[in-house]
Amino acid sequence: MSVRRLAEDTVQPASFAFSKENAAWAKATINKYPKGREQSAIIPLLMRAQEQDGWVTRAAIESIADMLGMAYIRALEVATFYTQFQLKPVGSRAHVQVCGTTPCMLRGAEDLIKLCKKKIAAEPFTLNESGTLSWEEVECQGACVNAPMVMIFKDAYEDLTPERLEEIIDGFDAGKGAEIQPGPQVDRIYSAPEGGLTTLQLVETPEKPKAPARASKAKDEAVSVPPSNAAKPKTATDVTNPALKTPATARKAAAKNAKIEGETVDKSKPAKKPR
Repeated sequence: MSVRRLAEDTVQPASFAFSKENAAWAKATINKYPKGREQSAIIPLLMRAQEQDGWVTRAAIESIADMLGMAYIRALEVATFYTQFQLKPVGSRAHVQVCGTTPCMLRGAEDLIKLCKKKIAAEPFTLNESGTLSWEEVECQGACVNAPMVMIFKDAYEDLTPERLEEIIDGFDAGKGAEIQPGPQVDRIYSAPEGGLTTLQLVETPEKPKAPARASKAKDEAVSVPPSNAAKPKTATDVTNPALKTPATARKAAAKNAKIEGETVDKSKPAKKPR
């Protein structure tokens, strides 16, 4: 990836100013950030300047830095770091950014670059004869699963072949870029597998065979097991001797009281005389 520098002074305009509509938009965008953090608006403002003029000029960078109270070098650092900002004049109808990172390279990015050299210009950042097209190679653009891909302005075109990219370039050159659908150029939805889903599919399961009918109701009642929490029927012992159902501590207390009462009764009886 080449070093990014500003365009030569010979092509730099003397000044920059947002249009009336863009100036109102820029003011509203700056107001979205907290007081003292307005410099965070530099990326959207640079992008709007590029959309207005086609590329980011030195005058635009310095003008936006003044709007945000930034040092020029800080604004230059941002503009030269991100490949989304074009620092030189590019094609008026399409600037093709070909991803050359490993996944795209493994899936045919070199053939896309060869096509751009043949179709547009032999060297990157070089305008074609009519000034409508240009191209460059960039690093990862975040669509690795749909490699190879290119970016044209804000839109990504994925799952490309040289033949399909040539059709896209011809469409933009003819002024029909808005008619071309961005995203995958094959039969898939976003990043879903080609040919449809391969996982998380609904699978029809065979119905379970019904249990055989039982012989008779009487047999069902004979083999039925009462639930564990069902009340047990009372026995004769439970009714005649309720003390058996009392806790152990209560039984001990009752026995002790009975012993004391028995002793009292025995002492109240007259002693038997010996014969």
